[in-house]
Amino acid sequence: MSDSKFHEFLTPDNSALVLVDHQVCLYSGVRDTDLLELKHNVVALAKAAQVLQVPTVVTTTSADSLWGPLIGELADVLPDTVKVIDRSTVNAWHDDRVRESITSTGRRKLIFTGISLEVCAALPAIAAAAEGYDTYVALDASGTFSGAKREAGLIRLQQAGVIVSDYATLMVEILGDNAAPKAGAVYEALDMPFAVLVGQISAAYGD
Repeated sequence: MSDSKFHEFLTPDNSALVLVDHQVCLYSGVRDTDLLELKHNVVALAKAAQVLQVPTVVTTTSADSLWGPLIGELADVLPDTVKVIDRSTVNAWHDDRVRESITSTGRRKLIFTGISLEVCAALPAIAAAAEGYDTYVALDASGTFSGAKREAGLIRLQQAGVIVSDYATLMVEILGDNAAPKAGAVYEALDMPFAVLVGQISAAYGD
């Protein structure tokens, strides 16, 4: 059996989600993807992680002086038990509180998202990988300030062995079984338009 991290699947018991710097002022500079779609994907990812009971760590940087608070859409769906850690370090992994919050989950597979992709998502994902974690970046739940930055971030992630995927695939992989009791709630949280349409068609035929 292969022991490659690329062949090991995410489960509810081995995964944690890390949301880095989803802040108002940073979102104002996003240019590589549609802003509303980005917000939708980040919120859906956070909601699905809650359904699957995947531990979630949230951090901002210089919220009071530079980049503003967490975007309201994300803040509204986070449970009270999730406390936002504001830091000054560029690399979230270099903040002791963030790193300890992640390591205290006991999970070895870490899913990162961030604004920006090449800094806020990539740098902690690479740093955690260097310490033996299997790290993932949800590309469509991350954004950055130009196409060139997006491309550079993707290349660096791939060079470092970080696994790049999309928000829905990562959560569906964790779900594992469409017959699971939580499946309906997970798909509702993910709010994928085509899946919603399939459900509506199915309901219509069922009637």
